[in-house]
Amino acid sequence: MILTAQKALPLLAPGASVILNASIVVSRGFAAWSVCSATKTAVRSFARTWSADLNGRNIGVNAVSPGVIDTPGYRLIGLDETELTAYFAQTANTAPIGRNGVPSDVAKVVSFLASDDSRFITGSEIFVDGGIAQI
Repeated sequence: MILTAQKALPLLAPGASVILNASIVVSRGFAAWSVCSATKTAVRSFARTWSADLNGRNIGVNAVSPGVIDTPGYRLIGLDETELTAYFAQTANTAPIGRNGVPSDVAKVVSFLASDDSRFITGSEIFVDGGIAQI
């Protein structure tokens, strides 16, 4: 992420957006997620500090923090279909909204941040988590 940003930032025009992928593990303590939590905390910090670093360039830098998003990657972690179904049922029950996310939930937030509609938002973290990290 750092190397990509270093190469991309000189190419970005005023009004551009940088959108970083953080995670809800930054806000809550989840067992067995310490390394992910630490690295995503750094991502969140970059959103804040890069916003300050880019002061005057009119480039927004924000972080998106997804919760449990049902993506094909979950089918690669070694759980059988019964275990995966149980996992998704359990995580849906922890979300105040009562379900897990789907990729389009995150894509819509990223599209908003990439649009001119978000031109007055920078240094922020937007949670796309059904309320897990909020309540």
